Amino acid sequence: MRLINQKPGVAFAAFLTALPFALALIAYAIGSDIRLSANPSDKLLPAPSTILSTAERLLTEPDKRSEQILFWKDTWASLVRLLLGVGISAFLGTVVGLLIGLLPHVRSTLAGFVAVLSMIPPLALLPILFIVFGLGELSKVVLIIIGILPFLIRDLSSRVLEIPREMIVKAETLGATSWVIAIRVALPQLMPRLIQAVRLSLGPAWLFLIAAEAIAADQGLGYRIFLVRRYLAMDVILTYVIWITALAFVMDWGLRVLSRKAFPWTESTL
Repeated sequence: MRLINQKPGVAFAAFLTALPFALALIAYAIGSDIRLSANPSDKLLPAPSTILSTAERLLTEPDKRSEQILFWKDTWASLVRLLLGVGISAFLGTVVGLLIGLLPHVRSTLAGFVAVLSMIPPLALLPILFIVFGLGELSKVVLIIIGILPFLIRDLSSRVLEIPREMIVKAETLGATSWVIAIRVALPQLMPRLIQAVRLSLGPAWLFLIAAEAIAADQGLGYRIFLVRRYLAMDVILTYVIWITALAFVMDWGLRVLSRKAFPWTESTL
């Protein structure tokens, strides 16, 4: 049997899934042990036990000044910024994507403009955003929107254009207006693609959030990482990085489950 036709069983598939993570952990533990054996005060690769003890301290011990657990305060601040940016982008991406995909006049007006916007590096606009919107929450949310909205618009508008013309003609024959076609024909076809597009946008959204928090913030996961870097506190940095990765994974998993439950015919293995 050819390799492309061979599928692993459930147990073997679980083993293959866990294998890269186990190898990465083992490689890190070996590297940390080598460095600490040569220099017990080395901070670059703290031992896994040190990371665990640091994580326990960060998650449970309140700050002496504010008497708050900064880890959870940072998490809440970052999640609010991220969800606002992604949520607004998803809404605007859906609306503009529908307009570009369905209305030729809007497509001629905005398609090229959105394509050009998508080529601009969002981080290059960060100083401008701070000047225009200030150093508060708005500039951080706007950076996320600028970073992922053009991609969402282009992806969703292309999905609308993929809708068979016959479906639209049939709706028109039954007397449907442009508004009814957008809501009853195009939007249901668009929703599975929207979920997938948001999943793909989560990585860049986290990148833009961390970059904005690192430059101008007084709380947040990115702020804390860049605050402790001057002390080479790798145990704290790695704890935050692992936590960010876990949050991103849970979000992606939740969207994947939502897509599978709501739109089972579009189920993906990604």
